[in-house]
Amino acid sequence: MSQLNQNQLDKYMLKKLQSSVSEPFGPDCYVYKVFDKMFALFGTKKDEIWLNLKIDPDDSICLQSEFECIIPGYHMNKKHWITIIICDEISKETVLELIDDSYDLIVSKLPKKKKNQLLT
Repeated sequence: MSQLNQNQLDKYMLKKLQSSVSEPFGPDCYVYKVFDKMFALFGTKKDEIWLNLKIDPDDSICLQSEFECIIPGYHMNKKHWITIIICDEISKETVLELIDDSYDLIVSKLPKKKKNQLLT
C-alpha cells in the first residue's frame, strides 16, 4: 500500500480555509496554521515523514495504544499533540481524518470574529 508523501500532505493541508504554511524552524520543517494558530507540523527524520497534529487528550491515548506509529508529540506538548510516523500501518484515510480533526479543534478555539471569516 502506498502512503502519503510530502506533496500530498502539503496540498491537503493548504486546501483548508485560511490555511498557510511557513518554515520558522528551518527549510525541512513545515508549519501549517489557520490564521495564526498551528494545526499541523511535518518534517522528515531518518527518511520518514513525521506529522505532528493537535488532538483531544483522550483520543491521543486511544490512538497511541492502537498504532505503533503514533507517539506523543515530538517536541510538542505530549498531552495535546501526537506525532504520526507515516507508514503502511495507518491508512491514508485515517491520517487525513486526523488532519481534519486537528484543524477543526483549532478552529473551534478561534474567536467568533475569525470563525465568521471562515464562513464568508
